[in-house]
Amino acid sequence: QVQLVESGGGLVQAGGSLRLSCAVSRNIFSFNYMGWYRQVPGKARDLVALFTKNGVTDYAVSVKGRFTISRDTAKNTVYLQMNNLSPEDTAVYYCKAQAVQGIYWGQGTQVTVSS
Repeated sequence: QVQLVESGGGLVQAGGSLRLSCAVSRNIFSFNYMGWYRQVPGKARDLVALFTKNGVTDYAVSVKGRFTISRDTAKNTVYLQMNNLSPEDTAVYYCKAQAVQGIYWGQGTQVTVSS
């Protein structure tokens, strides 16, 4: 069973930064892609950033230039560095991994940005 455990969320003022971590229980190269999504109550879960197995990255338009996705293959961990946060970034952030065998989600971590 694959496990993804997010951490690093919290309360931050507008303009501040946070780094989210997603620790994976399996070699991250076994996944076709991994990404970060976010969700606010009553809305769909939206893509924030992802990278493919080959290292190609993609970002939501709203976070380009502010957020950076990265990985540490030795630690089987994926990161999301979030800079210049705004109240609109407030959401639960989820880590997702997709493999041939299926799709896996973490439990989520709350990010709250105060104005």
